[in-house]
Amino acid sequence: MRLIFLGPPGAGKGTQAKRLTEKYGIPQLSTGDMLRAAVSAGTEIGKRAKAVMDAGGLVSDDIVNQIVAERIEEADCGKGFILDGYPRTVPQAMALSEAMKAKNLTLDAVIELKVDEEALVRRIESRVAETIAAGGTVRSDDNPEAFRKRLAEYRAKTAPLSAYYEEQGELVALDGMADVDAVTNAIIGVLEKSAA
Repeated sequence: MRLIFLGPPGAGKGTQAKRLTEKYGIPQLSTGDMLRAAVSAGTEIGKRAKAVMDAGGLVSDDIVNQIVAERIEEADCGKGFILDGYPRTVPQAMALSEAMKAKNLTLDAVIELKVDEEALVRRIESRVAETIAAGGTVRSDDNPEAFRKRLAEYRAKTAPLSAYYEEQGELVALDGMADVDAVTNAIIGVLEKSAA
């Protein structure tokens, strides 16, 4: 069970990944977690990543691709994995494809959660209002302006992945605005169909 989740911030990828992790006993792999693990393990690639991060730079695709390629070989990925937040670009997707081919692995699905971006912005606005009304503190990145910037960055850099995976015949688009349980059931349906 190897799958990739695509969709803008707030589409529910994290929620769905958590549910699938519990159902199938496979890990959810996020780029940030993989980078931190490689750095703390002191692997060769982790040392390279740490040097870049310590200098305040962005970790290159080469380093990220290698960290992912090494991570998917670990024992807990034997039954599969969910990639969330990787690949972010078409070149990363191509590198992942090469790495998986070298390991005789294939993707079961690339699932894109389609959402109404304006509805997501309204959701953030109401969450901020509720947090303030309850006397809570709003995270600095949890505001409509920051969220719109993240959406714009997603559209510019990551959205082209949809076309790439569609050309590969691997993309399945689902309605991410549906009820959480309905989305989960639709994903499970896609996975069961690909396993059949």
